[in-house]
Amino acid sequence: MTVNDNGPKPNAFDIETETRANTNYRTVAWTGKYLQVTLMSIPVGQSIGLEVHPETDQFLRLDAGKGRCVMGPEKDQLDFQQDVEDGWSIQVPAGSWHDVINTGDEPMQLYAVYAPVHHAPGIVQKTSEDAEQDEESGKDEPPEWSEQPSGDVADGHA
Repeated sequence: MTVNDNGPKPNAFDIETETRANTNYRTVAWTGKYLQVTLMSIPVGQSIGLEVHPETDQFLRLDAGKGRCVMGPEKDQLDFQQDVEDGWSIQVPAGSWHDVINTGDEPMQLYAVYAPVHHAPGIVQKTSEDAEQDEESGKDEPPEWSEQPSGDVADGHA
């Protein structure tokens, strides 16, 4: 991979090539003041993980593999369900519980755009367990120079 998060400076890269080449659960590719681009690889039978971001909109696009997207107003009310595959995009409104489950027979390669910034610049997390540990330890926090919501509402994970 040739992606290097250079912070809120101009940047350009072949996102499809880098997304397909990424083997990490999450690689932060670029962090701006207001939004962030991450690359993700979800192993067969696993998922992004059911979560909610009360003040963060997300855009996700699959570049390889296939899965099932679920969303809803509560973690036990996921009334939006859509099968997705290479080329599909998913728009997650702030406050929606959501997950994307790999239902295929190969890793699901996708990228996510968060607004506002959600992760530490340049952080690489090989597995979802690594991501969870980084979040719990405070290692995976948005940079101080990014614009964050003024609210006091925390993200949720199921």
